[in-house]
Amino acid sequence: MNRLLVFGASGFVGPYLGKEFKSHGYVVFGTDVKNASESSVFDGYYQCDILDKKQVAFLIKTIRPTHIVNLAAISSVAQSWKMPGLTMQVNVNGTLNVFEACLSLGIKPRILLIGSSEEYVPCNHPIDENVPLNANNPYGISKIAQEQFAKIYRERFEWPIFCVRSFNHIGPGQSQSFVISSWCKQIADIEKGIAKPLMYVGNLEVCRDFTDVRDVVSAYRLVIESEDANLVYNIGSGEANNLKDVLEMLINMSRKNVEIAVDPRLLRANDNHVITCDCTRIKTKLGWKPIHQVNETIRDIYNCYLKGFSS
Repeated sequence: MNRLLVFGASGFVGPYLGKEFKSHGYVVFGTDVKNASESSVFDGYYQCDILDKKQVAFLIKTIRPTHIVNLAAISSVAQSWKMPGLTMQVNVNGTLNVFEACLSLGIKPRILLIGSSEEYVPCNHPIDENVPLNANNPYGISKIAQEQFAKIYRERFEWPIFCVRSFNHIGPGQSQSFVISSWCKQIADIEKGIAKPLMYVGNLEVCRDFTDVRDVVSAYRLVIESEDANLVYNIGSGEANNLKDVLEMLINMSRKNVEIAVDPRLLRANDNHVITCDCTRIKTKLGWKPIHQVNETIRDIYNCYLKGFSS
């Protein structure tokens, strides 16, 4: 039976990933540096610091997974600028700890590493996998390095290590440090009368590709089950959403009159104007396509905050 181990399991994507793989017959184990409120999703849950080599090795020896997905990461561009050193440690050294633990045990499970659209050189057209990599922030740089290590371990040890480059994905449970979750929370609080009818936003002139997290984890499963680990896959909806239009859609969900104010702290240096995914490869090679519309996902997030959810 397939045994999946998920590092970073208590984050936003972890519970969705656990449900996706369990629904396809996997025994799923989760691990994170902290205890997980959603640990019931997993068949087993372990507290483990991916930066601790001994903990990682002991965990992999205990579970002996056939598949590993590494979600453990500093995953925010803004956070990566505040702590670039820790970003490199978690995103690169943590991955190497997983590789080395497996090799020390003489096992080579299928491994999926999660990269990002932030790896690519900025451009205003849809980004396919052939666009050059040239990140302009610590997070993107760390993901390029992670991917390069995957390449050399894959080639040297003939190891099925898979890589994806994910674009923005959203859904209930995402941290408010991400724009859609932040906006949904602000408007829900205004609607409930616990906040003034004033919203703080950053740059509204940018366009982003947003994909429902449930579609994203479906893509992750298809990739790790695929045959050619040398192919890197973009994962995104293929549609650019102007943030000004998204904000207007959200405001229209509320019955209150909402004012908008720009918070300079939310403006990012070197912000790419347009980031859109060309997901042709995964659609044609693996038959994946997103099934959730962005407006439906945003309404789900908003409704969760209306009901009292707190991320």
